[in-house]
Amino acid sequence: MAYEYESRAALEAARQAGQVILDAYRKLQAIPDAPIDISTEADRQAQETILSYLQRRFPGDALCAEEQTPALAGVPSVGPRLWVVDPIDGTRGFARKNGEFSVMIAFVEEGRLAVGVVLEPAKGRCTYAVRGGGCWQHDDGGVPAVCRVSTTKELATAVMVQSHSRHPHLPSRMAQAIQPARVVQTYSAGIKLALVARGEVDLYVNDYTQFHDWDIAAGHLLVTEAGGTVTGLHGEELRYGLPDAWQRCGLLGSNGLVHEQALKRLEGVQL
Repeated sequence: MAYEYESRAALEAARQAGQVILDAYRKLQAIPDAPIDISTEADRQAQETILSYLQRRFPGDALCAEEQTPALAGVPSVGPRLWVVDPIDGTRGFARKNGEFSVMIAFVEEGRLAVGVVLEPAKGRCTYAVRGGGCWQHDDGGVPAVCRVSTTKELATAVMVQSHSRHPHLPSRMAQAIQPARVVQTYSAGIKLALVARGEVDLYVNDYTQFHDWDIAAGHLLVTEAGGTVTGLHGEELRYGLPDAWQRCGLLGSNGLVHEQALKRLEGVQL
């Protein structure tokens, strides 16, 4: 299978980082009011664990990651073979000790997503994909199983996942536009996209005006390999491996069946 070597490496790097994170998580005193931009020592240790492992396996590859840690020194951040890493996506979920955080690792070759891994250490859930090889889940105590997106065809019966709202009893502007049957909330874009890939929700809308490749790359591949669709909020193709790793089009990830309906409802929404 193409990218089998990279896939196994990504899974092992995520596993090692997950152990580092869980060790810190067990000792952590919860921070109920953790801010949106919080970063922890566990982020940095987990990233060093991932990058050091990948550098040993693929010494010539470029590395793009969220935290500024020693393993990035002197290593290109763009290139034909590129690893994109978010060591703890959803750090507020980590800091608040609610389990809503993930390790995200993606491999990009010549600008195309090839491998994606989203590991949820506190919940023992791992979702991963290889381009052309489908999307899989391998959770604690289980065996690997194929992931497929849901078969929901109408937004009126769809479940949408979004970030936690400051006003949980009021619909967000994205929920107002989409008008799904139900909204669930969680930290971590990786978890949200994994939920779509597993068919546990029908769509995810991200209206951030600025975020980075490491926030979505791994999860993007999960959804498309599970049979879904991922675009910007107005249908834009998302590109990876560009200088500075910026994403500025928002994100709509869905089962594909409700994608055009959702894009239509988002036409008037300004980022």
